[in-house]
Amino acid sequence: MELPVVFVVLLVLFSSEAYAQSAPSLSLTPTPAPAPAPDFVNLTALLSVAGPFHTFLGLLESTKVIETFQDQANNTEEGITLFVPKDGAFTALKKPSLSNLTADQLKSLVLFHALPHYYSLADFRNLSDMSPVATMAGGQFTLNFTDVSGTAHLTSGWSDTKVSSAVHSTDPVAVYQVDKVLLPEAIFGTDIPPTAAPAPAPEIAPAADAPEAADSAASSPGSSADNSSSHRIVSWGPLVLAISGGLVLLL
Repeated sequence: MELPVVFVVLLVLFSSEAYAQSAPSLSLTPTPAPAPAPDFVNLTALLSVAGPFHTFLGLLESTKVIETFQDQANNTEEGITLFVPKDGAFTALKKPSLSNLTADQLKSLVLFHALPHYYSLADFRNLSDMSPVATMAGGQFTLNFTDVSGTAHLTSGWSDTKVSSAVHSTDPVAVYQVDKVLLPEAIFGTDIPPTAAPAPAPEIAPAADAPEAADSAASSPGSSADNSSSHRIVSWGPLVLAISGGLVLLL
């Protein structure tokens, strides 16, 4: 028995509608691509070619703080800001000496040179209002920041220095060069020796006054010769008068 044509048409329509409802809808909006991961920054390689920062890099490696910094730089959302003294800053450091520090103190000293957050050069203006700022050494190891004509200055009690250049500054890693080693009061105490005052300028002797110069000229050998000549001229005067008088009497 053949099905009526109308029944077949209805069956096809209902089947098409059911498939349309069950089929997944296709979106025409493209899915945004995931944000690229930040580039991995190898701090050892960076400090090896910049600077020279060999002394500071040696301290990072001997205390194993380089591993802490590397993890903070590449495995946290906060990032890191690192202040690195050049080799000359360690050479110029006479007192206090770093040679008497314990292993823990030396580690804290190195951690004192980093902030657990990425800061661009422009961000240092805000840090002046947030001072003191905690470093990665924690506890009382804090730094004070001031902005002087757009240049960031750092104060740790024993050290007063500034950011002299940017070695690397791309979120999440910032590495800045500083002129001095940062020395924390938490290690070296608060008995900070006063800064030596600048040497006074040498005094300039005043020029001789005119009357004194005249007196000196009068007492010079040349002046004495002139005075003796005038005395000789005056001593001939009475003799000439006597001869003239004698001639008048003879006449």
